[in-house]
Amino acid sequence: MSLRINETAPNFTAETTQGTINFHEFIGDGWAILFSHPKDFTPVCTTELGYMAGLQPEFAKRNCKIIGLSVDPVSNHSKWAADIEETQGHKVNYPMIGDSDLKVAKLYDMLPAESGSTSEGRTAADNATVRTVFVVGPDKKIKLMLSYPMSTGRNFDEVLRVLDSIQLTAKHKVATPVNWKRGDDVIISPAMSNEEAQQKFPGGWKTIKPYLRVVAQPK
Repeated sequence: MSLRINETAPNFTAETTQGTINFHEFIGDGWAILFSHPKDFTPVCTTELGYMAGLQPEFAKRNCKIIGLSVDPVSNHSKWAADIEETQGHKVNYPMIGDSDLKVAKLYDMLPAESGSTSEGRTAADNATVRTVFVVGPDKKIKLMLSYPMSTGRNFDEVLRVLDSIQLTAKHKVATPVNWKRGDDVIISPAMSNEEAQQKFPGGWKTIKPYLRVVAQPK
């Protein structure tokens, strides 16, 4: 199945390093980031998992859980986690899904149906497309998808920035401009009339074009 933003994130039950989880139950009434890896003991992913472990408190402040996935058995993950802590300086405290039957990778359209039913004998190159970040909201809908090649490490500071934007724009009728960071000015939604905007933003705003009205970030 092909996934798109604002569609419901497919639910699944899987074994993880922290026991069996149901994905939608894991999300609960908060947010979640699911990020995937083509195989354990891969160099770029080792750096990514460690960096995410360091960022986990920042995501927690935003009521967002982290969960990783690798196309290998859970039994391998604990050995990899030791390497990650040793080399990256951060302990992986979030769950890691074991996807040795490739079910979740296929469910999330990261591998084709004809990829077989086991990770046995598959290399990281065989699973190169299992390199996607999904941000899922409390409504269980996909808010963001980012896919990276194996040779390029992901920018999780950018994922944190986007989460700030998504959470802000979910609460207020605003959008965030290019390269926006928390605290920067935002854009009033074109769907909001000037009369409605006056009630929402009594301090006023700057009109650059009728469709481009800039205002201080709402608190």
